[in-house]
Amino acid sequence: MQFLGTVVRFIVSALVLMVVGWLVPGFSVGGFWSALLLALVIAALGWIIEGIFGKRVTPFGRGIVGFAVSALVIWLAQFIVGNVDVSILGAVLAALAIGVIDLFIPVSTPYDAAKKS
Repeated sequence: MQFLGTVVRFIVSALVLMVVGWLVPGFSVGGFWSALLLALVIAALGWIIEGIFGKRVTPFGRGIVGFAVSALVIWLAQFIVGNVDVSILGAVLAALAIGVIDLFIPVSTPYDAAKKS
């Protein structure tokens, strides 16, 4: 069940990145497969940053540090994934838009919620 939750989470993340690419100037994603690969790269970069600096300094962290790291990770990911173009302002606006969308669309699955309690 955890595998299915992870797959769903990446598909939702890819769809969110496509919506953000449509809404945010300076942020463009070539298509669904580029968005899916971008979601994987963002997750991998976030995991690496968390491993180096700890949980407080991650793209998934709260506050200004988490927001700044999220924008940096989005900007860096464009150099790894093809068909993605992100300006610095686009990365900041995308991090803001993704944060707002994340408030309304939970990315966790019921399995994750049950596992935490």
